[in-house]
Amino acid sequence: MADPYAALGVSRTASEKDIKSAYRKLAKELHPDTNRDNPAAADRFGKVTQAYDLLSDKDKRAQFDRGEIDGDGNPTNPFGGMGGGGYGGGMGGGRRGQQGGFRAEDFQNFGGGEADLGDIFEGLFGGGARHAGGPAGGAGSPFGRRGPPPPQKGADIAYRLRVPFVDAATRADQRITLSDGKTIDLKLPAGVEDGTQMRLKGKGQQGAGGAGDGLVTVSVDSHAFYEREGDDVRLDLPISVDEAVKGAKVKVPTVDGPVMLTVKPGLSGGTVMRLKGKGFSKKSGGRGDQLVTLRITLPEDISSLESALGDWADKSNPRKHLGT
Repeated sequence: MADPYAALGVSRTASEKDIKSAYRKLAKELHPDTNRDNPAAADRFGKVTQAYDLLSDKDKRAQFDRGEIDGDGNPTNPFGGMGGGGYGGGMGGGRRGQQGGFRAEDFQNFGGGEADLGDIFEGLFGGGARHAGGPAGGAGSPFGRRGPPPPQKGADIAYRLRVPFVDAATRADQRITLSDGKTIDLKLPAGVEDGTQMRLKGKGQQGAGGAGDGLVTVSVDSHAFYEREGDDVRLDLPISVDEAVKGAKVKVPTVDGPVMLTVKPGLSGGTVMRLKGKGFSKKSGGRGDQLVTLRITLPEDISSLESALGDWADKSNPRKHLGT
C-alpha cells in the first residue's frame, strides 16, 4: 500500500477523530458482508483497515511521516540514495561513475592514496564486509550478489465483530467465525471501544512464507438506557415523588446485574449518585464507575397527589440560581 492517507481519503494533517470517522464510513461501505458479489470492495476493505491500523498508531504514523516505514509498516531501504545517484566529490576528490554508482577510483585520495574498500565498508558496516567473505563487492558485501527474496506471507483478512454494549463493558468472551468456517472465542482487551482492532496471528490467507493475520475491528452496539462516557456508564433512574421525599431503597440495573441503591430523603431530581467499579475496563487497570442521575417522575394519575397536597404550596424559588 503506497499511501495510507490516500487509502482513507484524508490529508496528512488529519486529526485522530477525522481518521477514525473516515475509516468508519469506508468500513461500513466496503464491508465484505454487504459486498459478497464484489471482490474488489472486499480487497479495498482490507487496504482501508490496514491503513487505519497504521495511522491510528501514533508511533507508526510518526515513523511513516518521517519516511522511516512504508505504507505496509515495513522499514524503508536503509541504503536508499547510495547506489543510483553517485556523490558530489565530498569524499576526497573522487569522480562519479558512468552509471551514477561507485567505482574504485572514486575513493582515490581518500586519506592520501588508493583506498582499501574492505576497510571503508568495515567502518560503515561494523566489519561485516570483511568478516562475511572478503572485500566490498564479494559474496558477503551489502553491495554484492543478493539471494532470492524471502517467500511472502499470505494476505491479511479483515473481520468486523459486533459486540453488545454490556459484553463490551464486562469483557465477555466473543465468538467469531473465520473465513475457513472455524470458530474461535476472543477475549476482549481492556479499554475496548468502538473501532478497537485485534490482530489474530496466522488467521489470514495462506502463503509461501506462512499465513497472514486476521484483523478484527470491534463495533460496540448502543444500549436502550445505558450511555458510555469515557470509562464510565451513565444511567437516568426514574424515582417517584414519595421516594424522593421520604427516601427509599431502589433496585438499579448495572452491566453486572441489578444492585440496591439507597436514596436519601429530600434528594432533588438531577442528583448524580456513583456506583464504583460498574463501568468499562480501563487500559491502565481497574474499571470505571456507573453514574446514576435521579429523575423524579409524577404518576400518570395525579388526582390523589393533588388531594394529598391540599392547599400546600412550595414557597421557595427553585430557579433562584438562574437569576429569575
